[in-house]
Amino acid sequence: MTLATPDEVRIHGTVAPGLEPVRDQFVANFRREDASREVGASLAVYRHGVLVADLWGGFRDEARQVPWTADTLANVWSTTKGVTAIALARLVDQGKVEYAAPVATYWPEFAQAGKADITVALLVSHQAGLPGFVDPTPLTDFYDWDTVTRRLAGQAPMWEPGTKNSYHAMTYGFLAGEIIRRVSGRSVGRFVAEEIAGPLGADFHIGLAERDEPRVAPLIAPKAGEAFDPATMAPEALAAVANPAMEPTIPNDRAWRAAEVPAGNGHATALGLARIYGALANGGELDGVRLMSAETIAKLTTVQTRREDVMLGFKPFWAHGVALNDSGVFGPHAGTFGHSGWGGSFACADPATGVAIGYVMNQMGGGLVGDPRAVALCHAVFANA
Repeated sequence: MTLATPDEVRIHGTVAPGLEPVRDQFVANFRREDASREVGASLAVYRHGVLVADLWGGFRDEARQVPWTADTLANVWSTTKGVTAIALARLVDQGKVEYAAPVATYWPEFAQAGKADITVALLVSHQAGLPGFVDPTPLTDFYDWDTVTRRLAGQAPMWEPGTKNSYHAMTYGFLAGEIIRRVSGRSVGRFVAEEIAGPLGADFHIGLAERDEPRVAPLIAPKAGEAFDPATMAPEALAAVANPAMEPTIPNDRAWRAAEVPAGNGHATALGLARIYGALANGGELDGVRLMSAETIAKLTTVQTRREDVMLGFKPFWAHGVALNDSGVFGPHAGTFGHSGWGGSFACADPATGVAIGYVMNQMGGGLVGDPRAVALCHAVFANA
């Protein structure tokens, strides 16, 4: 199938019979007359282990010269966190990590500065009190794993762990990733490649190889809206994004893409994300590859806090690194879980219906959660799948 919008944006791919409204909504996002109008994007949907929608279109570049192709990659910001959480859950499934255990069980140095009793569960549900760095941290420090993890190990919590939650926007990946590294003996990027993306044939990367650079669509800064307003942010929320300052087009630098920043520098196609979440929506298995048991999926998605998140300003119902769908951003079902990324990307799974969705784009919206394109796509999928 190839369609053209009135301004000659080409939409490619297929949808199963009955899912034509999903295709129509994907096309409609390229016709929006607001700041969220698509430049390039892809969408993929699995249902009970079967690919039922695989769509892509538009352009990789803001000048609209290079077509978006089936294998176009984009940085998905915090959608990366969901895959990092899935990687940790795989270690739980293998009996190598327990959510209830202290982090220091696996990372002894973490016990410094009053953190000996912080559990893995508190850490991955944004309750550990380490939402940002206290010491000055230039962006280049993110590219030195030992530097940032040593800094976090020595840092005291900003609040009594377990008494509040504030989104660990960038520290999450280093914290969860160091547990993965200590337990598996592999960096989080390598672990994901060898244990998740590789076996599933999922086009997802933490630490992008130079050979894949030609496939990347640079991110385009939001046309309107501000995700971060320092004047109105609580100190713990500001710490998450101000040291270093997170700018929307940082991912367009090769240094960022090459590093492993497992809270925010995953690169993916929509199909790559949908394959990972498609396994979780299908009892933990896709195309004969088992990521984890249904019991482990239940552990991964057990809600740890129902408080309002200090940074996000709503109740995301944090589980063990993924969010449950109390806000409705992932469609109508409360049991759907997943993670969104700054600007609009997301991936989610609903075990009750067997549906999983991945969505990737290059034109960023202005918010962290609830991008109107993403919300509309979710509701179209669940209304028709």
